[in-house]
Amino acid sequence: MLNWQYVRSVSLNAEEGSSFDSYPFNLPSFKNLNELDLHPKVTFLIGENGMGKSTLLEAIAVGLGFNPEGGSFNFNFSTYDSHSELGNFLRIVKGVERPRDGFFLRAESFYNVASNIEEMDQEILGGPKVINSFGGQSLHEQSHGEAFFSTFLHRFRGNGLYILDEPEAALSPLRQMSMLSRIHDLVQENSQLIIATHSPIIMAYPDATIYEFSEEGIFKRNLEDTNHYRIMKQFFEDRSRMIHHLLSE
Repeated sequence: MLNWQYVRSVSLNAEEGSSFDSYPFNLPSFKNLNELDLHPKVTFLIGENGMGKSTLLEAIAVGLGFNPEGGSFNFNFSTYDSHSELGNFLRIVKGVERPRDGFFLRAESFYNVASNIEEMDQEILGGPKVINSFGGQSLHEQSHGEAFFSTFLHRFRGNGLYILDEPEAALSPLRQMSMLSRIHDLVQENSQLIIATHSPIIMAYPDATIYEFSEEGIFKRNLEDTNHYRIMKQFFEDRSRMIHHLLSE
């Protein structure tokens, strides 16, 4: 184990938890969430929609002190209180070292983070603006993908804990490949990343653990054994046949 692993594992305290008949505890993935060991470098949470990967990611972020809608540890705005109570019953085992930097990036609420940055910069009298840490250009004046990548490139400083929820949502395939390089840079700078993703490109980062969320529970997978990889591979290897079946149904 690396001595700068900031989060070692997460588990659900079922004895003190809410009824498994209510959301989100009734999701199949959480019924066997005894302990999830996190990779010291990169951990991927993957699975179909509705399996609970983003819900767990959010609970981990909130449990570590991040704002539910995203941002660094210093962000405390709220536009809509929608996060689940899962975090109240999650046990997070931390490492010895504390991260010097951190960021929780959510694709669905990144607009709110960008707006909050502009609000904070309007209130600052003297001193550097917050947006300077994100590349200096308003995130609202860039495309969604450019704003995302600018955040990865400029705001993530290393020696940090970075929690990302579907970062590929605004990125082209080429940008997703560039993100692999940025992930590697951050890992070499003593960073740990926890990422919920649907992208086989991003989850191809080699020094990582992949957990797949399914109706049967949560399972550790190799990239080639994930549904995401197999479906994409099957589609492009026999595209005509796949499209024929899809369009004839």
